[in-house]
Amino acid sequence: MAVRRRVAATAVAASLAVLMAAGAVLVLRSSERRTVPAPPPVPNPVTAPRVRVGPAGNWVTVENRRRGTGGWRITHAGPADAIQGWADHVSAVPGERVRLYVSTTARRFQVKAYRMGWYGGRGGRLVWRSEPLPGRRLPPPVRTPGTNMIATHWRPSLTIAIGPAWPPGVYLLKLVAATGQRYVPLTVRDDTSRAALVVQDAVATWQAYNRWGGRSLYLGPDGSSATRSRVVSFDRPYAAEQGAGDFLGNELPLVRLVESLGLDVTYWTDIDLHRHPERLLVHRALVSLGHDEYWSTRMRRGAEAARAHGVNLAFLGANAVYRHIRLRPSPTGPDRQEVNYKPWSVGDDPAWKTDPAEVTTDWRRPPLNDPESRLLGAQYECNPTHAAGVVAQPSSWLLAGTGVRAGSRLPSLVGDEYDRVQPGAPRPPRVQVLLHSPVRCRGPSFADTTYYTAPSGAGVFDAGTGSWVCQLARACTEGRRSPVTARVVRAVTVKLLRRFAGGPAGARPATAGMVAVAGSPAWPRNGRP
Repeated sequence: MAVRRRVAATAVAASLAVLMAAGAVLVLRSSERRTVPAPPPVPNPVTAPRVRVGPAGNWVTVENRRRGTGGWRITHAGPADAIQGWADHVSAVPGERVRLYVSTTARRFQVKAYRMGWYGGRGGRLVWRSEPLPGRRLPPPVRTPGTNMIATHWRPSLTIAIGPAWPPGVYLLKLVAATGQRYVPLTVRDDTSRAALVVQDAVATWQAYNRWGGRSLYLGPDGSSATRSRVVSFDRPYAAEQGAGDFLGNELPLVRLVESLGLDVTYWTDIDLHRHPERLLVHRALVSLGHDEYWSTRMRRGAEAARAHGVNLAFLGANAVYRHIRLRPSPTGPDRQEVNYKPWSVGDDPAWKTDPAEVTTDWRRPPLNDPESRLLGAQYECNPTHAAGVVAQPSSWLLAGTGVRAGSRLPSLVGDEYDRVQPGAPRPPRVQVLLHSPVRCRGPSFADTTYYTAPSGAGVFDAGTGSWVCQLARACTEGRRSPVTARVVRAVTVKLLRRFAGGPAGARPATAGMVAVAGSPAWPRNGRP
């Protein structure tokens, strides 16, 4: 499944770039550690005035009126080793310094930082650029025996001081050399923000699928799961999306939509939710994007506590909160190594002896026995499949006014992965099934899009399909684009975001009618997302 997902993501990114152009849119033992000196900071020539970040959403509108550019796009990727890099932070706040580690075959290279948003359809704004820097080709990655963790032990190439001219948002640091171009993603946070919406980059899931250096949490260099990593490191580049992780295909369309609407928004990563789950309580809604599969205990308990306090939760994908992880430090900082043994090798997880509650299996499996449906309403079932979405409850406030009726079909909405309200699975009371779509995936079944209101009044939405976000930009893979589906998905998403930004969505009564979960039996499916 990892290979299939990455091929699709590349196609999504390519399609999105076309729309934007048109104006629409050795082996190392684990005990060994190597300390390297920090280089001096590189001067930061700012290309735009400072942006004052206030409590209201107006700054988003003002920011997106600034001069945008399509220069963020990769125009010459070059060979795989042409240039590649990683940062020692997944996110940072103004005042922090971020080290970049860059390997290149070129004599010189430059870094350009683009904040991603709407910007009149251009998709990004150049915020900072470095002077030309000397390039060097750095050593190959190393593998830790036992866990097969792949990590680099490179010397830092430059240090970037994140200043007040870097507004909160998702940034692509574009590495530019004569031999090629790549990205390094970075999220800039505002830890004082009380914005209504917090958009979450799922970097733990990006890293789980990352095969840079030959291994991910799924596959090893021979293509088998036996040689896969049990621990993955953030101290390496991303292989997918020319270094962007999973941002272009599964997240950028939603970021563009939020910013085009001028909504009151701030940004962080799932690692930030892990570090400070209490900060979610000052926001009105958490927005999880297209593929947010890997969650630690602190992430999940933080989301559950927020729901209990009236914070809305929007899951705009499928397969969310499926795998349980632990995070541990690397030589470059805290929470830089991600542990997940998976059910088929969970017996090897040392947590069985030290803390069984932290065993890294699927959330629904022993010893955790805590299915994601208790939070989402539905739960992951299978992949891959492709099918139309079928409307089941057109009277829902989310679907009202979109022109759909019971039985209306939304072509190409479902897939590759999907969620389902499983008969007999634990879930909150009165889960509404908005779409109930027949699918075939190792047998006949249904994909469900769901909504429920928690006792606190918080609304919880689960799109239940991996194609929701790409539909926002009409940028799904070739043969899976439908203007009808794109229109309805956009309308539902806009309505969802606006109501969730207003506070507990259940404060206004949801539709009383319920849809029975029926149809095919809940067959056991063992697809590995």
